[in-house]
Amino acid sequence: MKLSELKSLLTEHADRFFRIRLPDGGAVPVSFHVTEVGLMHKTFIDCGGTLRETTTCQLQIWVGEDYEHRIETGKMASILGKAKSILPDDSVPVEIEYEDRVISQYTISGHEVLDDSVVLILANKHTECLAPELCGLPAIGRLPAIGGKSNCCGPSGCC
Repeated sequence: MKLSELKSLLTEHADRFFRIRLPDGGAVPVSFHVTEVGLMHKTFIDCGGTLRETTTCQLQIWVGEDYEHRIETGKMASILGKAKSILPDDSVPVEIEYEDRVISQYTISGHEVLDDSVVLILANKHTECLAPELCGLPAIGRLPAIGGKSNCCGPSGCC
């Protein structure tokens, strides 16, 4: 889900509670807080030696001991509004960082609008080989390269 889509969803349903469903169907406890809104930029070299970059808006979710806490969609929209100075481009995808035994990052695969709430549906984030043609793997959706292509860093064609 892009930041613009999330902002529209929150604004359109500003009087409802904001909820999050995990990939396994479980829910983040309703008393969660949004502790960070960050612009995450990553520049890296893939295993084929190609320079790539990604940029996302990352929302960090935390569950404290104040079990009566509830966040509404209007409040969430306000939190995103406060972060506007670091989130100038609403076309970036939004990811959720949440700790449940380990810290995990999730993409948003969809949403559900219920009578009293808006529920973000999370999906697991996966790693992948970004140079499958050099590694002898079938091509899958890859991140765009920055500049030209370079030789792979390993003798077998993949690091």
